[in-house]
Amino acid sequence: MVVQDSTDAGDARVGVRLEPFLHQVGGHLSVMKYDEHTVCKPLIFQEQRFYESLPLAMKRFTPQYKGTITVHLQRDSRGHLSLVATPLKENRGPFKVSTESAAVALWQTLQQTTGGTGGAHPLAQWQLAHSLEESPTTSLLRSDFHLNAPVSSLVEDAKGNQAERRSFNPWGLQCHQAHLTRLCTEYPENQRHRFLLLENVVSRYKHPCILDLKMGTRQHGDDASEEKKARHMRKCAQSTSACLGVRICGMQVYQVDKKHFLCKDKYYGRKLSIEGFRQALHQFLHDGTRFRTELLEPIQRQLQALLSVIRSQSSYRFYSSSLLIIYDGQELPERTPGGLHPQEEAPQTAHSSSSGSLTKVDIRMIDFAHTTYKGSWNEHTTYDGPDPGYIFGLENLIQILQDIQEGE
Repeated sequence: MVVQDSTDAGDARVGVRLEPFLHQVGGHLSVMKYDEHTVCKPLIFQEQRFYESLPLAMKRFTPQYKGTITVHLQRDSRGHLSLVATPLKENRGPFKVSTESAAVALWQTLQQTTGGTGGAHPLAQWQLAHSLEESPTTSLLRSDFHLNAPVSSLVEDAKGNQAERRSFNPWGLQCHQAHLTRLCTEYPENQRHRFLLLENVVSRYKHPCILDLKMGTRQHGDDASEEKKARHMRKCAQSTSACLGVRICGMQVYQVDKKHFLCKDKYYGRKLSIEGFRQALHQFLHDGTRFRTELLEPIQRQLQALLSVIRSQSSYRFYSSSLLIIYDGQELPERTPGGLHPQEEAPQTAHSSSSGSLTKVDIRMIDFAHTTYKGSWNEHTTYDGPDPGYIFGLENLIQILQDIQEGE
């Protein structure tokens, strides 16, 4: 169902204040938490059209599309800035945000830090300046955020150096900061912005372990400028995108022994060799105490199912889209008298359901701003057959996971 925008100015006073989404591990557009089961992101028309015309076979591998919503910046009496979404009146009931969440604590800290009075650039005082030699994540780690959240994170930079623990994945905050800064400096406060409402695909997980994979051998869209095209082609050529059709764009994996997330960003992923990519996949499936062998079969099974769907979609090219592999990093139940975890007793029943103690695994395609297909509104080129680069990446990913399974 498409949620229509509400333009009643009075609604803003009772709108939904958006929170930073604490589990964004990749991408560059800010993803915000709307409610427990819904996230939102800045609307790009091409992506909206994709969701509205989504082939039925692909729906199980994409977030549920929940429509669009109006968002605007709002400053309170103390000068604190918020992003406020305006839902329809009949939809306000279910959209409750917990005031006890770690995201609210982070948001409150952001408000305090951005509560400047006056000035053309209200966020200038907390912008994280960084030189061309360092990544945004490295810069972020030098900021002064110290939060008390249930699960902390241990971040590694592109060189593998461990930084101090943080109580959130810093990548999403970096994206959020950049987006807020742009809104504040480029648009008036009362400017209305359109956002997409999408399913929060990690809401069912206690400690969501997420691997963000940029799929395909080509990342630029048909409408890319020559400069952007050359930049994306260079990134692909210098990473595993060229030789494998897939590269790591971000990762968080829960370490049960230390009770924190280990996080890695896109700069780390770009530097990996084929062997480094294999080792990173292995690390994604390791909880700090043991390798999660029970995850291999359900992940491969879902990837094979996705591969069949992609092969059946003629004319689609998923340029610059990502694939998420998600599982729950929560501690395993006690072993049974036979010595096996419940997941190990019946791996054939492992699926993405959150019922019982079954292994929870999910595969989702995201980010379709540059996806093109026959009938898309701004197609520059019409392609025949399925997406060869995406298929190449899926086949290599499945093969590497099979090799890891055989090695285990």
